[in-house]
Amino acid sequence: MKITSIDIFQMGQPRNTETKPYNAVVVRINTDEGIHGFGEVGLAYGAGSSAGVGMLKDLSYFLLGENPENVEAIWEKLFRKTFWGMGGGPVVYGAMSAIDIACWDIKGKALGVPVHRLLGGKTRDKLRTYASQIQFGWEADKSLRLVQPEEYAEAALKAVSEGYDCVKVDPAGMTAEGVWGAANLEPCLSPKQLKLFYNRTKAVRDAVGSDVDIILEMHSYLGMNSARQFAESVKELGCLFYEEPIHPMSVDSMDRLARQSPIPLAGGERIYTRWGFKPFLDRQIFGLIQPDLGLCGGLTEGKKICDMANTHHVPVQCHVAGGPIALAAALQLESVIPNFCIHEHHGVALWEAGLDSAIHSYLPKDGFFDVPDLPGIGQELTEKAMSEALVHLHIEE
Repeated sequence: MKITSIDIFQMGQPRNTETKPYNAVVVRINTDEGIHGFGEVGLAYGAGSSAGVGMLKDLSYFLLGENPENVEAIWEKLFRKTFWGMGGGPVVYGAMSAIDIACWDIKGKALGVPVHRLLGGKTRDKLRTYASQIQFGWEADKSLRLVQPEEYAEAALKAVSEGYDCVKVDPAGMTAEGVWGAANLEPCLSPKQLKLFYNRTKAVRDAVGSDVDIILEMHSYLGMNSARQFAESVKELGCLFYEEPIHPMSVDSMDRLARQSPIPLAGGERIYTRWGFKPFLDRQIFGLIQPDLGLCGGLTEGKKICDMANTHHVPVQCHVAGGPIALAAALQLESVIPNFCIHEHHGVALWEAGLDSAIHSYLPKDGFFDVPDLPGIGQELTEKAMSEALVHLHIEE
């Protein structure tokens, strides 16, 4: 089998804020045996999706003529022969990740088995799931700007009513005026800010009770002082994890905060490859790692990162904030690893446009995902979605 052509799609999605489009970037690798595989770059949000398209285009020329079943050899080629592969970053590793996932998809389809069979087989049939980013509400096709504590409580109760026993919330990212990410929270928090952020978190806890877990998502908006302030203020509320409170690549500062925080730290969506995760694991900084398979190096590298974490007694929750291809890949790996903790179901996954872009509809039931057993990763884009993509590049020999 050999790769004969590559299709790259930048998908058009609704906007997740007033100013930021949400554009999943998907690659389809095609072979001379009529089998194709899909993978997704983890740059659907923020700035970077167009760069992901360009990097996939550049890396495509390293793939033509290769056997896609040789996933390890292809990963090493992209890592060592492209010069920037050994320097990395989200754009380079995002494209490498998408290619890797697509190759695993092909391999599974060629053998007629789901990818989890190729990675070692399932350790579980169902995956506990949490409702992620409830500060934007928990409504299909609607992104809200929650300000008041009672609004946070209402969103949490909506998720719990659907069977989730864990929610994730950023209580600090929204200003009192309803503007996302506008405040400078790094130096320290004012008494007014601290009270607002605490009241939002307390409202969620009071609404859901003690049997529901709460993960705090800070999006690295805090600094050392403000991170300590907030952690101390909410320690009585029994939150499960404290995600990315400060700069995600500041190993020394994150290490110091981990020793001082009453809540275990979590992170990993902006950390790439096993080399990036190694210092955090060696120093026992994180109580939970969150590698994004569309950024960390794909399934090939993701499995190694998860196994390395297991040797340090650290559980895993894959970061998933992309489209249906990203979701399917995460379900495959999470079903295999023994140190799986919980699956992230992002609010964007409720949007009809994203659900309609894939041939299969995967949604959790009563707070749990079933693991897809179709060949490959178990998901593909529809012909309609591909034909309506904002960008479509076709590359062949």
